[in-house]
Amino acid sequence: ISSRVNMGRHFGDLAKVRHVITYSLSPFEQRAFPNYFSKGLPNLWRRFTGSFFTVAPPMVLGYLTYSWGNSVHEQSKKKNPDDFANDE
Repeated sequence: ISSRVNMGRHFGDLAKVRHVITYSLSPFEQRAFPNYFSKGLPNLWRRFTGSFFTVAPPMVLGYLTYSWGNSVHEQSKKKNPDDFANDE
């Protein structure tokens, strides 16, 4: 009778999964930053220097091209005073 009354299942019993093994570790047994200074910072430096020379030159070239284009555009918007020297 109780199975008829309780038509739904509890949240933990929604499905039966077989042949799956799960492992867990208590949060009190974990180390938050293991080997952070001994391995993490050298790895960060290695990855930075490895990609710096790949990323930085195109970025610098793009910035120089952009600033040059803006300066040429601003100069082209100005009027040449020599064109109006003989006006009265």
